[in-house]
Amino acid sequence: MTDGPRPRSGGQILVDQLARHGVGDIFCVPGESYLAVLDALHDAPIRLTICRQEGGAAMMAEAAGKLTGRPGICFVTRGPGAMNAAPGLHIARQDSTPMILFVGQIERGARDREAFQELDYRAVFGTVAKWVTEVDDPARLPELVSRAFHVATAGRPGPVVVALPEDMLTAAAAVPDAPAFRPVETHPALAQMVALQTLLRDARSPVAILGGSRWSEGAVRRFARFADLFALPVACSFRRQGLFPADHPAYAGDLGLGVNPGLLARIREADLVLLVGGRLSEIPSQGYTLLEIPGPRQRLVHVHPDAEELGRVYSPHLAINASPTAFAAAIETVQPPPTLPWADAAGTAHEDYLAWSDPARISTPGTLQMGGVMAHLRAVLPADAILCNGAGNFATWVHRFWPFRAHDGQLAPTSGSMGYGVPAAVGAKRLLPGRTVVAVSGDGDFLMNGQEFATAVQYGLPVIVILVDNGMYGTIRMHQEREYPGRVSGTALRNPDFAAYAASFGGYGERVERTEDFPAALARALASGLPAILHCPIDPEAITPTTTLQALRDRPRPA
Repeated sequence: MTDGPRPRSGGQILVDQLARHGVGDIFCVPGESYLAVLDALHDAPIRLTICRQEGGAAMMAEAAGKLTGRPGICFVTRGPGAMNAAPGLHIARQDSTPMILFVGQIERGARDREAFQELDYRAVFGTVAKWVTEVDDPARLPELVSRAFHVATAGRPGPVVVALPEDMLTAAAAVPDAPAFRPVETHPALAQMVALQTLLRDARSPVAILGGSRWSEGAVRRFARFADLFALPVACSFRRQGLFPADHPAYAGDLGLGVNPGLLARIREADLVLLVGGRLSEIPSQGYTLLEIPGPRQRLVHVHPDAEELGRVYSPHLAINASPTAFAAAIETVQPPPTLPWADAAGTAHEDYLAWSDPARISTPGTLQMGGVMAHLRAVLPADAILCNGAGNFATWVHRFWPFRAHDGQLAPTSGSMGYGVPAAVGAKRLLPGRTVVAVSGDGDFLMNGQEFATAVQYGLPVIVILVDNGMYGTIRMHQEREYPGRVSGTALRNPDFAAYAASFGGYGERVERTEDFPAALARALASGLPAILHCPIDPEAITPTTTLQALRDRPRPA
């Protein structure tokens, strides 16, 4: 007869479960509410990254979830710590990213007294997270942590919140560990693949749109082969440009902000739309105008891992409940018809994309041309570079002009959250130190989580931050000039010396004011081996690649 499990503290049981489920990295801001966990991590085979604010920690964990397809793990303390992490949760929700946020909680006996930093996390996060729970008994930690991993990754992935009462973490229990977590795939039925082959046989102008999560490098390759075989034009959804290589001869561009009008016309004129993994939500659908709701004019084949998403907005002609990875494997059984009526469409669509994404064709006011910056990045950065950004008009330069070729090469929030680029870059470099990681940030965007530059310095993570500074909240100013021309209110910013900011933390900083100076500055930043900020002031008139503030003010107004 063998001995049963030995008694362990709740903190030790929790850390043992994380190790058993394959967690290699945790991002956190420490708190006294989960000291027992921090103590258990002292001897655990899990790497801890200490961050400067909970929002940055949560965004790093979300970025880890994007990169790995497994739940990114974040620990924060109760009350203010949990609320600071809320932006990262919202990103995980809207971006369909698996993530688990562990939150310290008050002692169980003090509940409902509004104790120090007490919050009801089910009430606070119930509309953001897929599941919120609070663990009352340390003996249930293996069960509930296992469930958290499965919920975060099942169907449409998303965030889970687990609250940890402080006294529960110090209490002891003798309980066996849970089985190691394995993701569950949902596969398409054979009859559905036959139906898809029939629809493609009868089509005259099909297009594909790729989005969502639960893709893999192999799935991206398989779908690219399918596009080759069918000469099928393929577009990527908003900030999902890593799902199809930009140098593939069938790539048609992305459905984001400031989208290529030719791509929109191609989709509107299609007779069959194959939507894989994505939801075609507000931004990629151009404000829900790209397809009719609920019944699109085109025959819509919607492939999604969450059955509840199928028919939620668009009523599909063929609904396939499958993960993109499983669908991409099954699609290799689909064979093209003897002739392809749309045979020239892929090449034409790709030529349209190449013309639209050529930075040499763009000229804006000012001595520093972002078109020239992007052209140089295209010339010198490796194809597998990871580009990160938050939200703002500056991001258009990345989305339109960087040719994403690596399936994990883009970290950007479809939720439109500012402040994401720097923590995402830090998280990416922590997980993938051999990759080149670049964060492109705006001045307003950067200072929302710029303190995480200190985290990069602390852990020796040489990320490159290209900080585009126009002295304002540019996106809001753009809309302001459209709606209230010349009446500037609430959008001007006074900024620090960002190069000195980098140096003050122990990183590398340089100010770049002319296009011709950027190549040497980037080379010096890369050669420094330090986290670096290239402070790039641009003319405020250069509000987008295609217009200026003055042009927005001068445009004709309705009578």
